Amino acid sequence: MNSLRSWIVLGGAVFAYLVSVTQRTSFGVAGVPATERFDVSASAISTVAVVQVVVYAAMQIPVGALVDRLGSKGPLLIGAGLMAAGQLLLAFSPSFAPLVVARMLVGAGDALTFISVIRLLPFWFSGRIVSQLSQWVGTIGQLGQILSAVPFALLLQQAGWTPAFAVLGSLSLVALFVVLIAVKRGEPQPLTGPLPAGGFGARLLASARRPGTQLGFWVHLIGGTPTNVIAILWGYPLLTAGLGYSTGLAAGIMSLLVVGGVICGPIIGYLIARFPLRRSSLILTVVSAIAVVWALMLLWPGTPPVGLVVLFFLVVAAGGPGSLIGFDVARSFNPSHAFGSASGIVNVGGFTGGFVSMLLVGVVLDALHGAGVTRDLYSYDGFRIALIIPGVIVAGGIAGLIVARRRTRALMYAESGIEVAPLWVALFRRWRPARPTE
Repeated sequence: MNSLRSWIVLGGAVFAYLVSVTQRTSFGVAGVPATERFDVSASAISTVAVVQVVVYAAMQIPVGALVDRLGSKGPLLIGAGLMAAGQLLLAFSPSFAPLVVARMLVGAGDALTFISVIRLLPFWFSGRIVSQLSQWVGTIGQLGQILSAVPFALLLQQAGWTPAFAVLGSLSLVALFVVLIAVKRGEPQPLTGPLPAGGFGARLLASARRPGTQLGFWVHLIGGTPTNVIAILWGYPLLTAGLGYSTGLAAGIMSLLVVGGVICGPIIGYLIARFPLRRSSLILTVVSAIAVVWALMLLWPGTPPVGLVVLFFLVVAAGGPGSLIGFDVARSFNPSHAFGSASGIVNVGGFTGGFVSMLLVGVVLDALHGAGVTRDLYSYDGFRIALIIPGVIVAGGIAGLIVARRRTRALMYAESGIEVAPLWVALFRRWRPARPTE
């Protein structure tokens, strides 16, 4: 545990995750070129991204159970292979239909990756560092957004569609080789709870029924939804077609999603390790900040200044590491044999909210343009209206979080006698002057 070998294993796995994020977000910078290359609508392009994310989300629960049973290395290898195949198919797609299949392969390979990396942590590390490593995995992995937003975007512009996506496919083959050499399963953890009778279905149902798993799901949904909408699909068209930014400026601003994650990830990792009973309050704080800057962007009269756009991308980036709090929550309230299954359930949250939002944003943009409300398909006025949708979904997720948090805290009190007071009460008690004693 916590040895040099542990860091080598984690490094190989995190490299595979970094590549998977690059593959996941690469279509975001190719949305407008794809519209022109395949002569399709905004709804069709959003459908491609949604299909990718639907496949990803649908596979999370079975992948979590698979990783619990078989370990991480096999799924990581299969995931890298699927993403390589998907990007190479995309590179040579002659029509729209193969493009959809290609992104489904990318979504399937991506689905096998993150849960496998997270599941490795308790096999190779122990102590409070595990919570912080979850954040660092997410933060380092998000550097893949820079690879897709800057070098890939420039390669796509300069070299064209086929060479750019062929290079991405080759990158996944490199990741496959790294995993093959570096990643090992590690020592299995001792059981921290009884195995449910009835096999896979019973274990999965038991994990899904735990209030802590449900709380983790809602944490991931409200943190991940706005970030996924911007990072995976609509951020780049918003900048280039909506605001008229150049490719270079748009790529630089998109990279701020990673900068914001790098800044926020370690801070959030420290806070959840230091204040484990306040993790839901932390994600609500993060989401509140996103809501404020999101509203400023949509309500700003005329074209928003570049400074506000920069702030928007930096703050929205905090949703990524914020969503990872959900995995730490689920790990706290599940026995060791169910970590993978619980993580799979949690990971469905942000991507479910994301794909619903991405699809509806595209539908609204098409509807506004078709009705003559907006002159251009990707006009900023259209985005002002369409980007209300993720806010509505996040609001519903907050309601689910509050219900799940109440149930989780009640269970903690019933089982362990731990009472978690509301945050304002805890702050009042902390800062209230002590009464003088005689």
